[in-house]
Amino acid sequence: MLPRMGPSCRWLTQIPTHGDPYYRFNDVMYRWISLDNWTYSRTFKTPFDIRKWQRINLVFEGVDTVAHILINNVTLGTTDNMFNRYSFDITSVIKEVNFVEVRFLSAISYAAEQSRCHTAYSIPPACPPPVQKGECHANFIRKEQCSFGWDWGPSFPTQGIWKDVRIEAYNYYHLIYFSLTPFFVKSTQQWSLEIESIFDVVSSKPIAGLVTVNIPKLQTQQTYNVKLQPGEGSIVLLVNINKSSTVEAWWPNGHGKQTGYNVTTTFTMEAGYQIEKFSKAYFRTVELVQEPIPGSPGLSFYFRINGRPIFIKGSNWIPADSFQDRVTYDKLWLLLKSAADANMNALRVWGGGVYEQDDFYDICDELGIMIWQDFMFACALYPTDQNYLESVRAEVSHQVRRLKSHPSIILWSGNNENEAAIASDWFSIPHADREVYIKDYVLLYVKNIREIVLAEDKSRPFVASSPTNGVESVKEGWLSQNPYDTHYGDTHFYDYSSDCWNWTVYPKTRFASEYGFQSWPSFSTLEKVSSTEDWSYTSNFSLHRQHHENGNDQMLQQIGYHFKLPQTTDPIKKFKDTIYLTQVMQAQCTKTETEFYRFSQSEIINGEGHTMGALYWQLNDIWQAPSWASLEYGGKWKLLHYFAQHFFAPLLPVAYEDKGVLYIYGVSDLHTDHELTLKVTVHSWSSLEPVCTLAKDGVTVRAQSAVPIYKESINDLLERCRNCTRKSCVVTFYLVGEGGLRSPTNHHFLSSLKDAVGLEKAQLSVSISHISSISSKPALRMCTGTFG
Repeated sequence: MLPRMGPSCRWLTQIPTHGDPYYRFNDVMYRWISLDNWTYSRTFKTPFDIRKWQRINLVFEGVDTVAHILINNVTLGTTDNMFNRYSFDITSVIKEVNFVEVRFLSAISYAAEQSRCHTAYSIPPACPPPVQKGECHANFIRKEQCSFGWDWGPSFPTQGIWKDVRIEAYNYYHLIYFSLTPFFVKSTQQWSLEIESIFDVVSSKPIAGLVTVNIPKLQTQQTYNVKLQPGEGSIVLLVNINKSSTVEAWWPNGHGKQTGYNVTTTFTMEAGYQIEKFSKAYFRTVELVQEPIPGSPGLSFYFRINGRPIFIKGSNWIPADSFQDRVTYDKLWLLLKSAADANMNALRVWGGGVYEQDDFYDICDELGIMIWQDFMFACALYPTDQNYLESVRAEVSHQVRRLKSHPSIILWSGNNENEAAIASDWFSIPHADREVYIKDYVLLYVKNIREIVLAEDKSRPFVASSPTNGVESVKEGWLSQNPYDTHYGDTHFYDYSSDCWNWTVYPKTRFASEYGFQSWPSFSTLEKVSSTEDWSYTSNFSLHRQHHENGNDQMLQQIGYHFKLPQTTDPIKKFKDTIYLTQVMQAQCTKTETEFYRFSQSEIINGEGHTMGALYWQLNDIWQAPSWASLEYGGKWKLLHYFAQHFFAPLLPVAYEDKGVLYIYGVSDLHTDHELTLKVTVHSWSSLEPVCTLAKDGVTVRAQSAVPIYKESINDLLERCRNCTRKSCVVTFYLVGEGGLRSPTNHHFLSSLKDAVGLEKAQLSVSISHISSISSKPALRMCTGTFG
């Protein structure tokens, strides 16, 4: 292993006194760093006798991004892709003591130069909107796209060695990639495991040997005769699992266990040394079902895992930090466990960030979080010259080989919103020029990326974009006229001006893969990166942190539909109250939209419906700023995340109102039907005692469906509950069954909360004390006062 190298550049004299790059306006103050070129260098002693090895490589798992690499003043090669692995043969140049240099070129300068060199036609967009305070030409460099700025994040185009660097020395052969892919053969009702091993063979002649695969818990052991040819080559072994063993499948969170089996693969080759590989095998199948639906034009779009249709519940993942070395295992665990704890079973790794580190996918495997994996292309058109395509092909091949063993990954997706960008003409391309861009699109995502994915991994589906019309897009030449068509594929939907409580504005889509609303993070999170003068909704700081055009005003407008905006004259209290209300608004808006998607899963209305996925935008934050996230930077739950824990519950009653009639649906992700009791309670705002309660017994909620279970006009309901008006009362309801089965309590507002009559300030008192217990960890006791 080669230890981390430090910069050998000029002293950083321009660093502001408060060193955190996220502090106040430091993203702008630090801009000079990304405009400079940097060199990382160090001297190291070779920790082995170099004469004993046929091949010695210097391997970089990740270089960010454009660099010349030298050892002992000999140029080894160059890098231009943050997502590639680079291996350089240093057999002839390594010494006992070595000097290694990585000379970086500014990513901004490089991207600008690449754009200038592309003279045949422009590749939009040239620059991000001014509100994002970002850098230009991110699409001309294979680098984390959002590091040039985004509508929820800062511009920090980093330079450096972002993954491990090591020296590999070997004779004869060396294992580079190793993967396990499960398949279920329906005709024989038997599981098999495809084991692929990719080697670098430095022997001048073929090497024969034996490979033994042992899976003790499945009473499976097989030995194979193999032969390795000189150069880079692969061995693919098909291991049939012992039929007398019961294989436990890997299931998504909420649908079963995440069972994995220890596998030992031993390579004993005639050259004389043995490789033993310890890994884990998971058994699960995935299908993306796109079939005709009775009573509806178009096709379905849903995932079947192990033969079972699964409603996808979750969110979208962005990079957890602008500086990837700050993303530790513990940070990933905190964020991903929070997703699982909110009853999520899936995340979409969005295509403008990074392919996540191994720990991320390991944790998702363990927690049962399915991953929709985008390739790293987002909201832009991209060049397709030969060098660029070769770099992308190496990137895709490397990432698929690295990741395909993970059961959590259920889909490869070519890009984020680039089909929609051309179809909806985001970049005002003259009609006569469209064919050039369509040709580039197909060349990049279909003839290159898709071709490699299908060659490397036949175990999971691929779509070219999101949103897409799926096979309908394919039929239309990979670019549909309307990728937002609710009768096909997935949709992205954002509407900040309509009243978010009005469910009729939402698309009754087959799959909602992006939707959401902004809010501010809590004061305790903002306080760490701001000063007193910043604590106002209209301060320079607040305007600087908002990277979405009119975002702060849109939040106030949406709050204003249903809540009273703070009127206090205390400026700091006003700021705290306002940002709190943005979180209340975001939680209620996202709840309304998500519940609409959940109760639409089993019905077709006017040809639309059978919604089988709800992934709101977005799960996590990259810094402390207003965004669509439900987890703040640092992992604190926003109000939305607490709401998500309820609106993604496996059993949930959902209400909506239509033309004065209240409907309640029973939504279930459970695998069996249940006879339940629906309890509907009407409260007045002024009392915790119910005005009236209705219990409806014998309610059948079918497995994995959404069924109507209650219908009553609001007028009749209020008539039954005397002394109630729309403004003075609220409806709550829950489902309860045998054996402790119970849904969360849900609510339906009969009027805007700003019009509610009888609401009083809650009289809350809280005391926290530690109680000593047998364990070393102190227990926490919380005592609360009564509501007024």
